[in-house]
Parts: sequence; C-alpha cells; structure tokens
Amino acid sequence: MNTMNSRMEQAFHQLKTMGVRMTPQRHAILTYLLGTMSHPTADDIYKALSPRFPSMSVATVYNNLKVFIEAGLVREMTYGDHSSRFDADLSDHYHALCEKCGKLVDFAYRPLDDLEKAAGELTGFKVKSHRVEVYGICSDCSAAHSG
Repeated sequence: MNTMNSRMEQAFHQLKTMGVRMTPQRHAILTYLLGTMSHPTADDIYKALSPRFPSMSVATVYNNLKVFIEAGLVREMTYGDHSSRFDADLSDHYHALCEKCGKLVDFAYRPLDDLEKAAGELTGFKVKSHRVEVYGICSDCSAAHSG
C-alpha cells in the first residue's frame, strides 16, 4: 500500500472517530490536499475542484479546511496579507518562500528537529509546535531576472 493511501485511510479514520460525515466534497478536498506538495490556498483548491463540483463555493472549501485543521489533519500557514496556505504534510519540515512568485518549497533540516526540546528547556515553556521559514528568490525567478 502506498503512503498516500495509508495517509488517506488514517485521515478518514480520524474524521470518523470525531463524528465528521464524509461528503463527496469533503473527500475531494482532503484527497487534493494529501496529494499536493504545492501548499494551496483555499482559492487554489476551489479552482481545482469546482469543475467536478459546480455547486461548491469557496466558503465550502474554507469550512471544510477548518474541520480538517480542528481534526489535526491540516496545518494553516498565514503570511501577512497573503491568503493562508494549507499543508497536509504534518511531518517536521520547513518552508522556503519566494518573495517574487510566492512559490513555497518544503525542506527538512535535521539540526532544527531538536528546536522544541531546546526551547522548552531554555524557557520553561511546554512547546506545542514551531514554524521555520526562509525567504528569498526561487531559482526560476532568479533565472528569469538574470536572462
């Protein structure tokens, strides 16, 4: 069984135990999120799925994303005045954000994995989560600019 299917099954099981009904739209939104690496906005998800679900609205997408966030299946990432982006990859990983095109790229960096433990020891906090981002210009934008 591939990891996508097992992640789907875990997600569906999690929602079921919380008493969340699995509607076709909800299923499609969750499947889309689990299958993409692009950290879509609610609008991106809506645009991708609306041809299959003509009755679906952006509000429907937002409401379902809230359900998934509460269930701990999806992380919301806010960037100032840009729209929130949504990530269904809850493993410890970090994000590089292009300031020109807005591309968001995941990366793992082992030395940061102990950050929460260190922060807890240094501050006495019970650390729940952390978020690390780097900002710059992606290789596509750099190449376009220099060419």
